[in-house]
Amino acid sequence: MTMPAIDAPRFLDRLAALARIGRDADGRLMRLAASDADRAGRDALAGWMREAGLEVRIDRIGNVIGLWDPAGRAAAPVMIGSHIDTVIDAGIYDGCAGVLAGLAVIESLARAGRTPTRPLALAAFTNEEGVRYTPDMMGSLVYAGGLPVEAALATTGTDGTVLGEELVRIGYAGPEAPGFLQPHAYVELHVEQGPVLEREGVAIGAVEDLQGISWQEVTIEGTANHAGTTPMSLRRDAGVAAALLVTWLRERARAGNGRSVATVGRLRLEPDAINVIPARAILTVDLRDPEAGRLAAFEADLAARLDALAREEAVTVTVRRLARFDPVTFDPGIVRAIEAAARARGLSVRRMTSGAGHDAQMMARICPAAMIFVPSAGGISHNPAERTADADLVAGAEVLLDVVQALSGA
Repeated sequence: MTMPAIDAPRFLDRLAALARIGRDADGRLMRLAASDADRAGRDALAGWMREAGLEVRIDRIGNVIGLWDPAGRAAAPVMIGSHIDTVIDAGIYDGCAGVLAGLAVIESLARAGRTPTRPLALAAFTNEEGVRYTPDMMGSLVYAGGLPVEAALATTGTDGTVLGEELVRIGYAGPEAPGFLQPHAYVELHVEQGPVLEREGVAIGAVEDLQGISWQEVTIEGTANHAGTTPMSLRRDAGVAAALLVTWLRERARAGNGRSVATVGRLRLEPDAINVIPARAILTVDLRDPEAGRLAAFEADLAARLDALAREEAVTVTVRRLARFDPVTFDPGIVRAIEAAARARGLSVRRMTSGAGHDAQMMARICPAAMIFVPSAGGISHNPAERTADADLVAGAEVLLDVVQALSGA
């Protein structure tokens, strides 16, 4: 046997190859879940898995899982992975780095002649981003039993398509029941998508917890009227009410302990005319906090503010919940293993909270789980400027290799 080592050129070449799949006419990367571009990305990944000797299996929600069980032990596997679907006009690292690093880990163990006492399973989960279909992290949520597969398959997308029908169309509506492999543990490598590691000059983040997320859609109904003839005192202006809500959210988040955040990512006014008072405002509210009590308090304060806004601005307010995920505390033993692996390789490491949602938070419902972060240049993600240095990607993959060896007995 030889010492396992990541084949860095192959890992990085595959990342670049995947980045070329799903470009539109303007060069933007868009592999939305269950699209033709997603199918092409899945086909490439499944091909690489088979080349590496993995048994590729697809479940009903379209999760792609490659199983490596060289000893034929059929024990609960150590699962690694992430996702390869993207947002609109995406960067190339989000999710993809974790999946391809996982493949590199398995290949390195096979090349070194290592036979783990537990199988390894590499997962690429469906619809992590939630751009075309909601909620996000859908594939892992269904896999962990948090959403019935039939309900997920019946989801209508932003373009009017139905997820189950699209999975059939692209050839990734598999036969396996979600959750058909019960993992012994789950580890996910991911780019940080934030500025902390780069700012502090730290190579590896050992992610110990993950923020809770509350997504709501708020609809404010006022009255459309002439912009020139209606006195300010007699208006029921849905646009003004929306603006007041946006500024309140910012101030409420700032008044917290520095860990609460709030975002209005979408805002639409109707009838959307320059000389008409808006009759309707539809906006999304994204609240996040790593502590369950603070997140619940923020939600309660938002509900109270909406009630007051309705009275003060003479508008009608309705709220539709889009998604709600509690904060997650990752497995302390795996977090310590990540720290130990980083230090053994001479890499600086710090414990972190993830501000973004990830498949690991869903998998933590059914097995011990944790995450490894590597730096994001400028803290930029969900953007074509997203970048992580090759050396940082390889360092993260090497830490993942060491942690997987420890968990799987390889």
